[in-house]
Amino acid sequence: MKKVAIQGIAGSFHEDAARKYFGDEEIEIVECRSFQRVCELVDTDKVDIAVMAIENSIAGSILQNYSLIRDYHLHVTGETYIHIQMNLMMLPGAKKEDVKNIYSHPIAIRQCVEYIEKYFPQARIIENQDTAMSGKILVTDKLTDSAAIGNLRTAEIYGLNVLDSGIETNKKNYTRFWVLSKHANQNGGSNKASLAFEVGHYYGALARVLNIFAENQINLNKIQSIPIVGKPNEYTIHVDLEYNSEENYEKAIHRVLKNVSSLSILGEYVRAELEITNQ
Repeated sequence: MKKVAIQGIAGSFHEDAARKYFGDEEIEIVECRSFQRVCELVDTDKVDIAVMAIENSIAGSILQNYSLIRDYHLHVTGETYIHIQMNLMMLPGAKKEDVKNIYSHPIAIRQCVEYIEKYFPQARIIENQDTAMSGKILVTDKLTDSAAIGNLRTAEIYGLNVLDSGIETNKKNYTRFWVLSKHANQNGGSNKASLAFEVGHYYGALARVLNIFAENQINLNKIQSIPIVGKPNEYTIHVDLEYNSEENYEKAIHRVLKNVSSLSILGEYVRAELEITNQ
């Protein structure tokens, strides 16, 4: 049975992502308090795999996680997307009119701010490390005057009642997760890659590299610059590429190597399909 590290606890969106990616395969979820701890467990072979959020369609990229993946020399072996739907949960028997406190992760709170302001303008907002922990607190502390915002699995695990569903402001809210390993994917058949590189600080250096991908019919669908610690005005460029021909991809990589000061292939894997909701 694979051991899979996630940030957060059972019932979190990270657990949703892990179970979606592995499908019917039986896995053991290893809970971690921080993303750094997730990386440490993979690096020291205490788990086989990690599942880590890398970007959200509303909140944007999680820059800290890009840096952690490179610092720990982890490899991207897959990806998956989760549709983020938020729900208001309370203990059985508790009522919305009794809500004085609302617990959730700070990003989840921001995603539901219109709902909160409309229905609970006087409630005290209490930020927590993750949405699942917010639901668990209601149970452990027997908080009948408090609600939590989180996903349906949190309600299922901790026996909470869902009083309102789909309370997020933007209904087309998705988070992309990377599947990480200490070792590169050896299976082949990839059609997507994540790279990190650095170029010289002169006119046209970055454009020259990006044009190489276009000339080889490779779709550049994400570009992210990350400041290099201790080097003002210098950046690591992270890109995600999609390609139909592995031969074209390999040709492009050989040419890119001649035009960058450093190149890391973070992972080559199979592109995940994004299932857009009609909500």
